[in-house]
Amino acid sequence: MLEPRASRVTVYICKIAYKKLCNLSVNTNPVIQAIHSPMESSVDLRMFVFLILISPIWATKEEHHSFPNNFLFGTASAAYQFEGAYLSDGKGLNNWDVYTNTPGGIHGGVNLPGINFYNNLIDSFLEKGIKPFVTLSHYDLPQELEDRYGSWLHKDIQEDFAYYADVCFGAFGDRVQYWATFNEPNIIAMQGYRTGLYPPSRCSKPFGNCTHGDSDKEPFIVAHNIILSHMKAVKIYRTKYQKRQGGSIGFIVNAIWFEPISNSIADRLAAKRALSFLVSGSHHFREVSSRNARNPGIHFAYIFKKHQMDLQNGLDFIGINHYTTLYVKDCMFSACGNGMGCSRTEGFACQTGQKNEVPIREPTVMEWYYVTPQGMEDMVMYLKERYNNKPIFVTENGYPDENWVNATIKDFLYDINRVNYMRSYLDSLATAISKGEDVRGYFAWALLDNFEWISGYTKRFGLHHVDFKTMKRTPKLSATWYKQYIDNHSTIIRTTHERNQEYLQSY
Repeated sequence: MLEPRASRVTVYICKIAYKKLCNLSVNTNPVIQAIHSPMESSVDLRMFVFLILISPIWATKEEHHSFPNNFLFGTASAAYQFEGAYLSDGKGLNNWDVYTNTPGGIHGGVNLPGINFYNNLIDSFLEKGIKPFVTLSHYDLPQELEDRYGSWLHKDIQEDFAYYADVCFGAFGDRVQYWATFNEPNIIAMQGYRTGLYPPSRCSKPFGNCTHGDSDKEPFIVAHNIILSHMKAVKIYRTKYQKRQGGSIGFIVNAIWFEPISNSIADRLAAKRALSFLVSGSHHFREVSSRNARNPGIHFAYIFKKHQMDLQNGLDFIGINHYTTLYVKDCMFSACGNGMGCSRTEGFACQTGQKNEVPIREPTVMEWYYVTPQGMEDMVMYLKERYNNKPIFVTENGYPDENWVNATIKDFLYDINRVNYMRSYLDSLATAISKGEDVRGYFAWALLDNFEWISGYTKRFGLHHVDFKTMKRTPKLSATWYKQYIDNHSTIIRTTHERNQEYLQSY
């Protein structure tokens, strides 16, 4: 039997906002704390769930590529990946705590010190000329909601998320101008409920070997509940807060660009299906349904179409996390076997980074990441046409290094590959802007080396090196280059710029 909503939502505030928003009694093993603590010694940089550190920057026309007035440059972080202190200040367990083998239990109530913590944090950013760009849900979720009713598989989560959003808008919205409801809901659905690689680790064969789950159906149920949760949060913001607070609201999707592996009509259509499936969730299921009328994706396509107008009206902007481009091969009329995108419920659009064993472009240390800057321009131009030039923020873009066991700090500081990556992607983005795309900002992933989900600490994306034993942070070449790049493309008021320099030098 479910408890009254007030009991459910107070737990949700704590767990989604990740820490300090609930007063909880927790029994668990404190040794695990070190696993999630890259920022344990630097509390002034913490932000709940997803924080983009940004300052208003005005572009000049001195460079070949220029950026619009009020364009926002920044860096990105995420609470679970950066904050550490997973049991500090009354925070209870979330699904990633449990996924990383942390036992425990919770008993909930509102934790006002948590509200105060984030109020003070936001105020400190604003004092330094930094604007917070906040996402309410970045992967981690209260384990309490998973245990109680199955989290995203149950409709009750819509009301709980709406309540949580309402509290955050009310507590912080007078100083937060940019809100995103979700980070990468497409990845939540696919990795948590199709492949089972992310918690709650639900899947079925041939996608994975999980104890529970249905890879053909559950991702669509999850996506449906996320869409409706987003819409409820937007309605609350629009009716209660937006006019008074003057902010904007949207969501963030993982946005891989796809190229057909050949020039055949079938492969070109498959690339379109893959883009539609990943970026918008709407998928061209009419082609698939002609082969199998019982495709569960058809039901989701109907649901999406039913809410499509409300969803588009519920977006002041679209955030995209764009890193790479992949090939797509049609599997509707050709045999493909198993693989990412190859199934009927993924549109028979098999994804790969190679053609005839040759990489699509320069590979990186991550299997599915290739240096393909043209994809940045292609992606934002695709969204321009599909969403009537809705404002776009590039909310993540970055380059990984391998965290070699015997490497020294000097091995990581001269990160010229990251510099070249960022330069080429920013040039591609500027080209899209010159063609009329309404792009409002670019945020590099990541501010610091951090906990990279299932890769743990084996990959480093940070512009600043973190010694995970001492927590010492050291700027890499990319941090210096990015600062200079911003200077070359801005005429920012000097006093604000100097404050940002002082802030960076402080760590």
